[in-house]
Amino acid sequence: MKNWLILFLAAALPWGLVAQDSPQQQQLPNAPSSSKYPPPPPAPVTPPPSTSAPAGSPQNGSTTSASSPAASTPNAGTTAAPAAAGGATPASDTPDDTVTVIRKRVDEVNVVFTVTDKRDHFVKDLKESDFRVIDDNKPAVSIQSFSRQTNLPLRVGLLIDASNSVRDRFKFEQEAAIEFLNQIIRPRYDKAFVIGFDTTPEVTQDFTDSPEQLSKGVRMLRAGGGTAMYDAIYFACRDKLMKEDKGVIATRRAIILLSDGEDNQSRVSREEAVEMAQRAEVIIYAISTNTSGLKLRGDKVLEHFAEETGGKAFFPFKIEDVANAFTEISDELRSQYAVSYKPADFVADGKYRNIEIMADNKKYHVRARRGYYAPRQ
Repeated sequence: MKNWLILFLAAALPWGLVAQDSPQQQQLPNAPSSSKYPPPPPAPVTPPPSTSAPAGSPQNGSTTSASSPAASTPNAGTTAAPAAAGGATPASDTPDDTVTVIRKRVDEVNVVFTVTDKRDHFVKDLKESDFRVIDDNKPAVSIQSFSRQTNLPLRVGLLIDASNSVRDRFKFEQEAAIEFLNQIIRPRYDKAFVIGFDTTPEVTQDFTDSPEQLSKGVRMLRAGGGTAMYDAIYFACRDKLMKEDKGVIATRRAIILLSDGEDNQSRVSREEAVEMAQRAEVIIYAISTNTSGLKLRGDKVLEHFAEETGGKAFFPFKIEDVANAFTEISDELRSQYAVSYKPADFVADGKYRNIEIMADNKKYHVRARRGYYAPRQ
C-alpha cells in the first residue's frame, strides 16, 4: 500500500508545479517593455505557435515610429514637400499612428522675394505671369508653384552686436528689438532665438515662440569686448537655422543683425559667412549701429550681406529710426512672394548657381537672394 501511495505522489508532482506557475504567467508587468520584449515563458509550458509578432516588437531588424516623421536631409536651394503616398508603413492601422513622409526634389529651387515700386513701397498684387526667372543665365524650365504674401512660419535669429563699439545706444536697441519680437512672433507658429556677440557668439535664448523668454534673452546682453560678427552669422546659420525643423516643414528663415559691421575677431571670412547663409536659405536684414552720420566701411559690409541673401540694410542715423527699421522688416516679412521652379540643365554637383528674378514692369524692383549652391548627389 505504501508503494502505491509513493507512486501516486510522484506522478502528481509535475501537475502541481505547472498549476503553481500559471498565476505567474497571468501577472506579467504591464510596462511597455513587457509588450515589446516579453520575457520567455517558464520551461515546463510550451506556448502555442504565433502568426504575428508582438505589438511594437522589431521585425526583420527594423522598427517604425509614429511620433518621428521620416525626413530627407535638407540641401541648399530646395525645400521639402509632403509626399502623397508610399515610402513608409504606419505602425498600425489606427488613424493616430500615421507616419508623415517627407520627399524632396533636388532639382527644384525655392526662392522668397520682395517687390517694391520706385517709392520703395511694397507691391503685393502681382501674378506668376508678371515675372521671369533666370537660373544660371538660362530661363527656368517650369514654375512649380507661386504664392503671394506668403504666410509661412518664421524662424528668426536676432543677432545683436554687444561689442564696445555699440555701447552708446545699446539700451535703446535692446528695447527696439524686444518690441519687434513681440510684434512678429506668433505663439505656436513662429520661433526665434537671440544671440549676442563680441569676441564670441553667445546664445542667450534658444528657439522659442515665447516673446517673454525672448525679451529676457535680449535683456541679458551686456556690451563689451571685440567683434566677431562673421563667426556669429556663420554659427547662427549652420548650427541654428539650418538644423531647425530639418526640412520637415517649409519655413522662412531670417536673421536680424544689429551691428556697425566692423569685424576684428572672426575666424571665418566674410564670404564664408555669406556662403553659409545662402546654403541655409537665410535672408539677412541688417540694422547699422553707426552713429557718425556717414556711411563707413562696416556699413558696406552690412549691405553686402543683405544684397547677397535678398534682405535689406538699414542706416538709422537717428536713434528713433531704429524702431522704424524694425517695423519695416516686420512689414516686409509679411509682404513677400514665394516661387518654386525647375532650373534648366540642372546638375547636382555642389556648385554655385546665380538667380535673377525680373518683373516685366520696369517700374518694379525685385529683391531676392543672388544664388544658391546645388546639392551634391
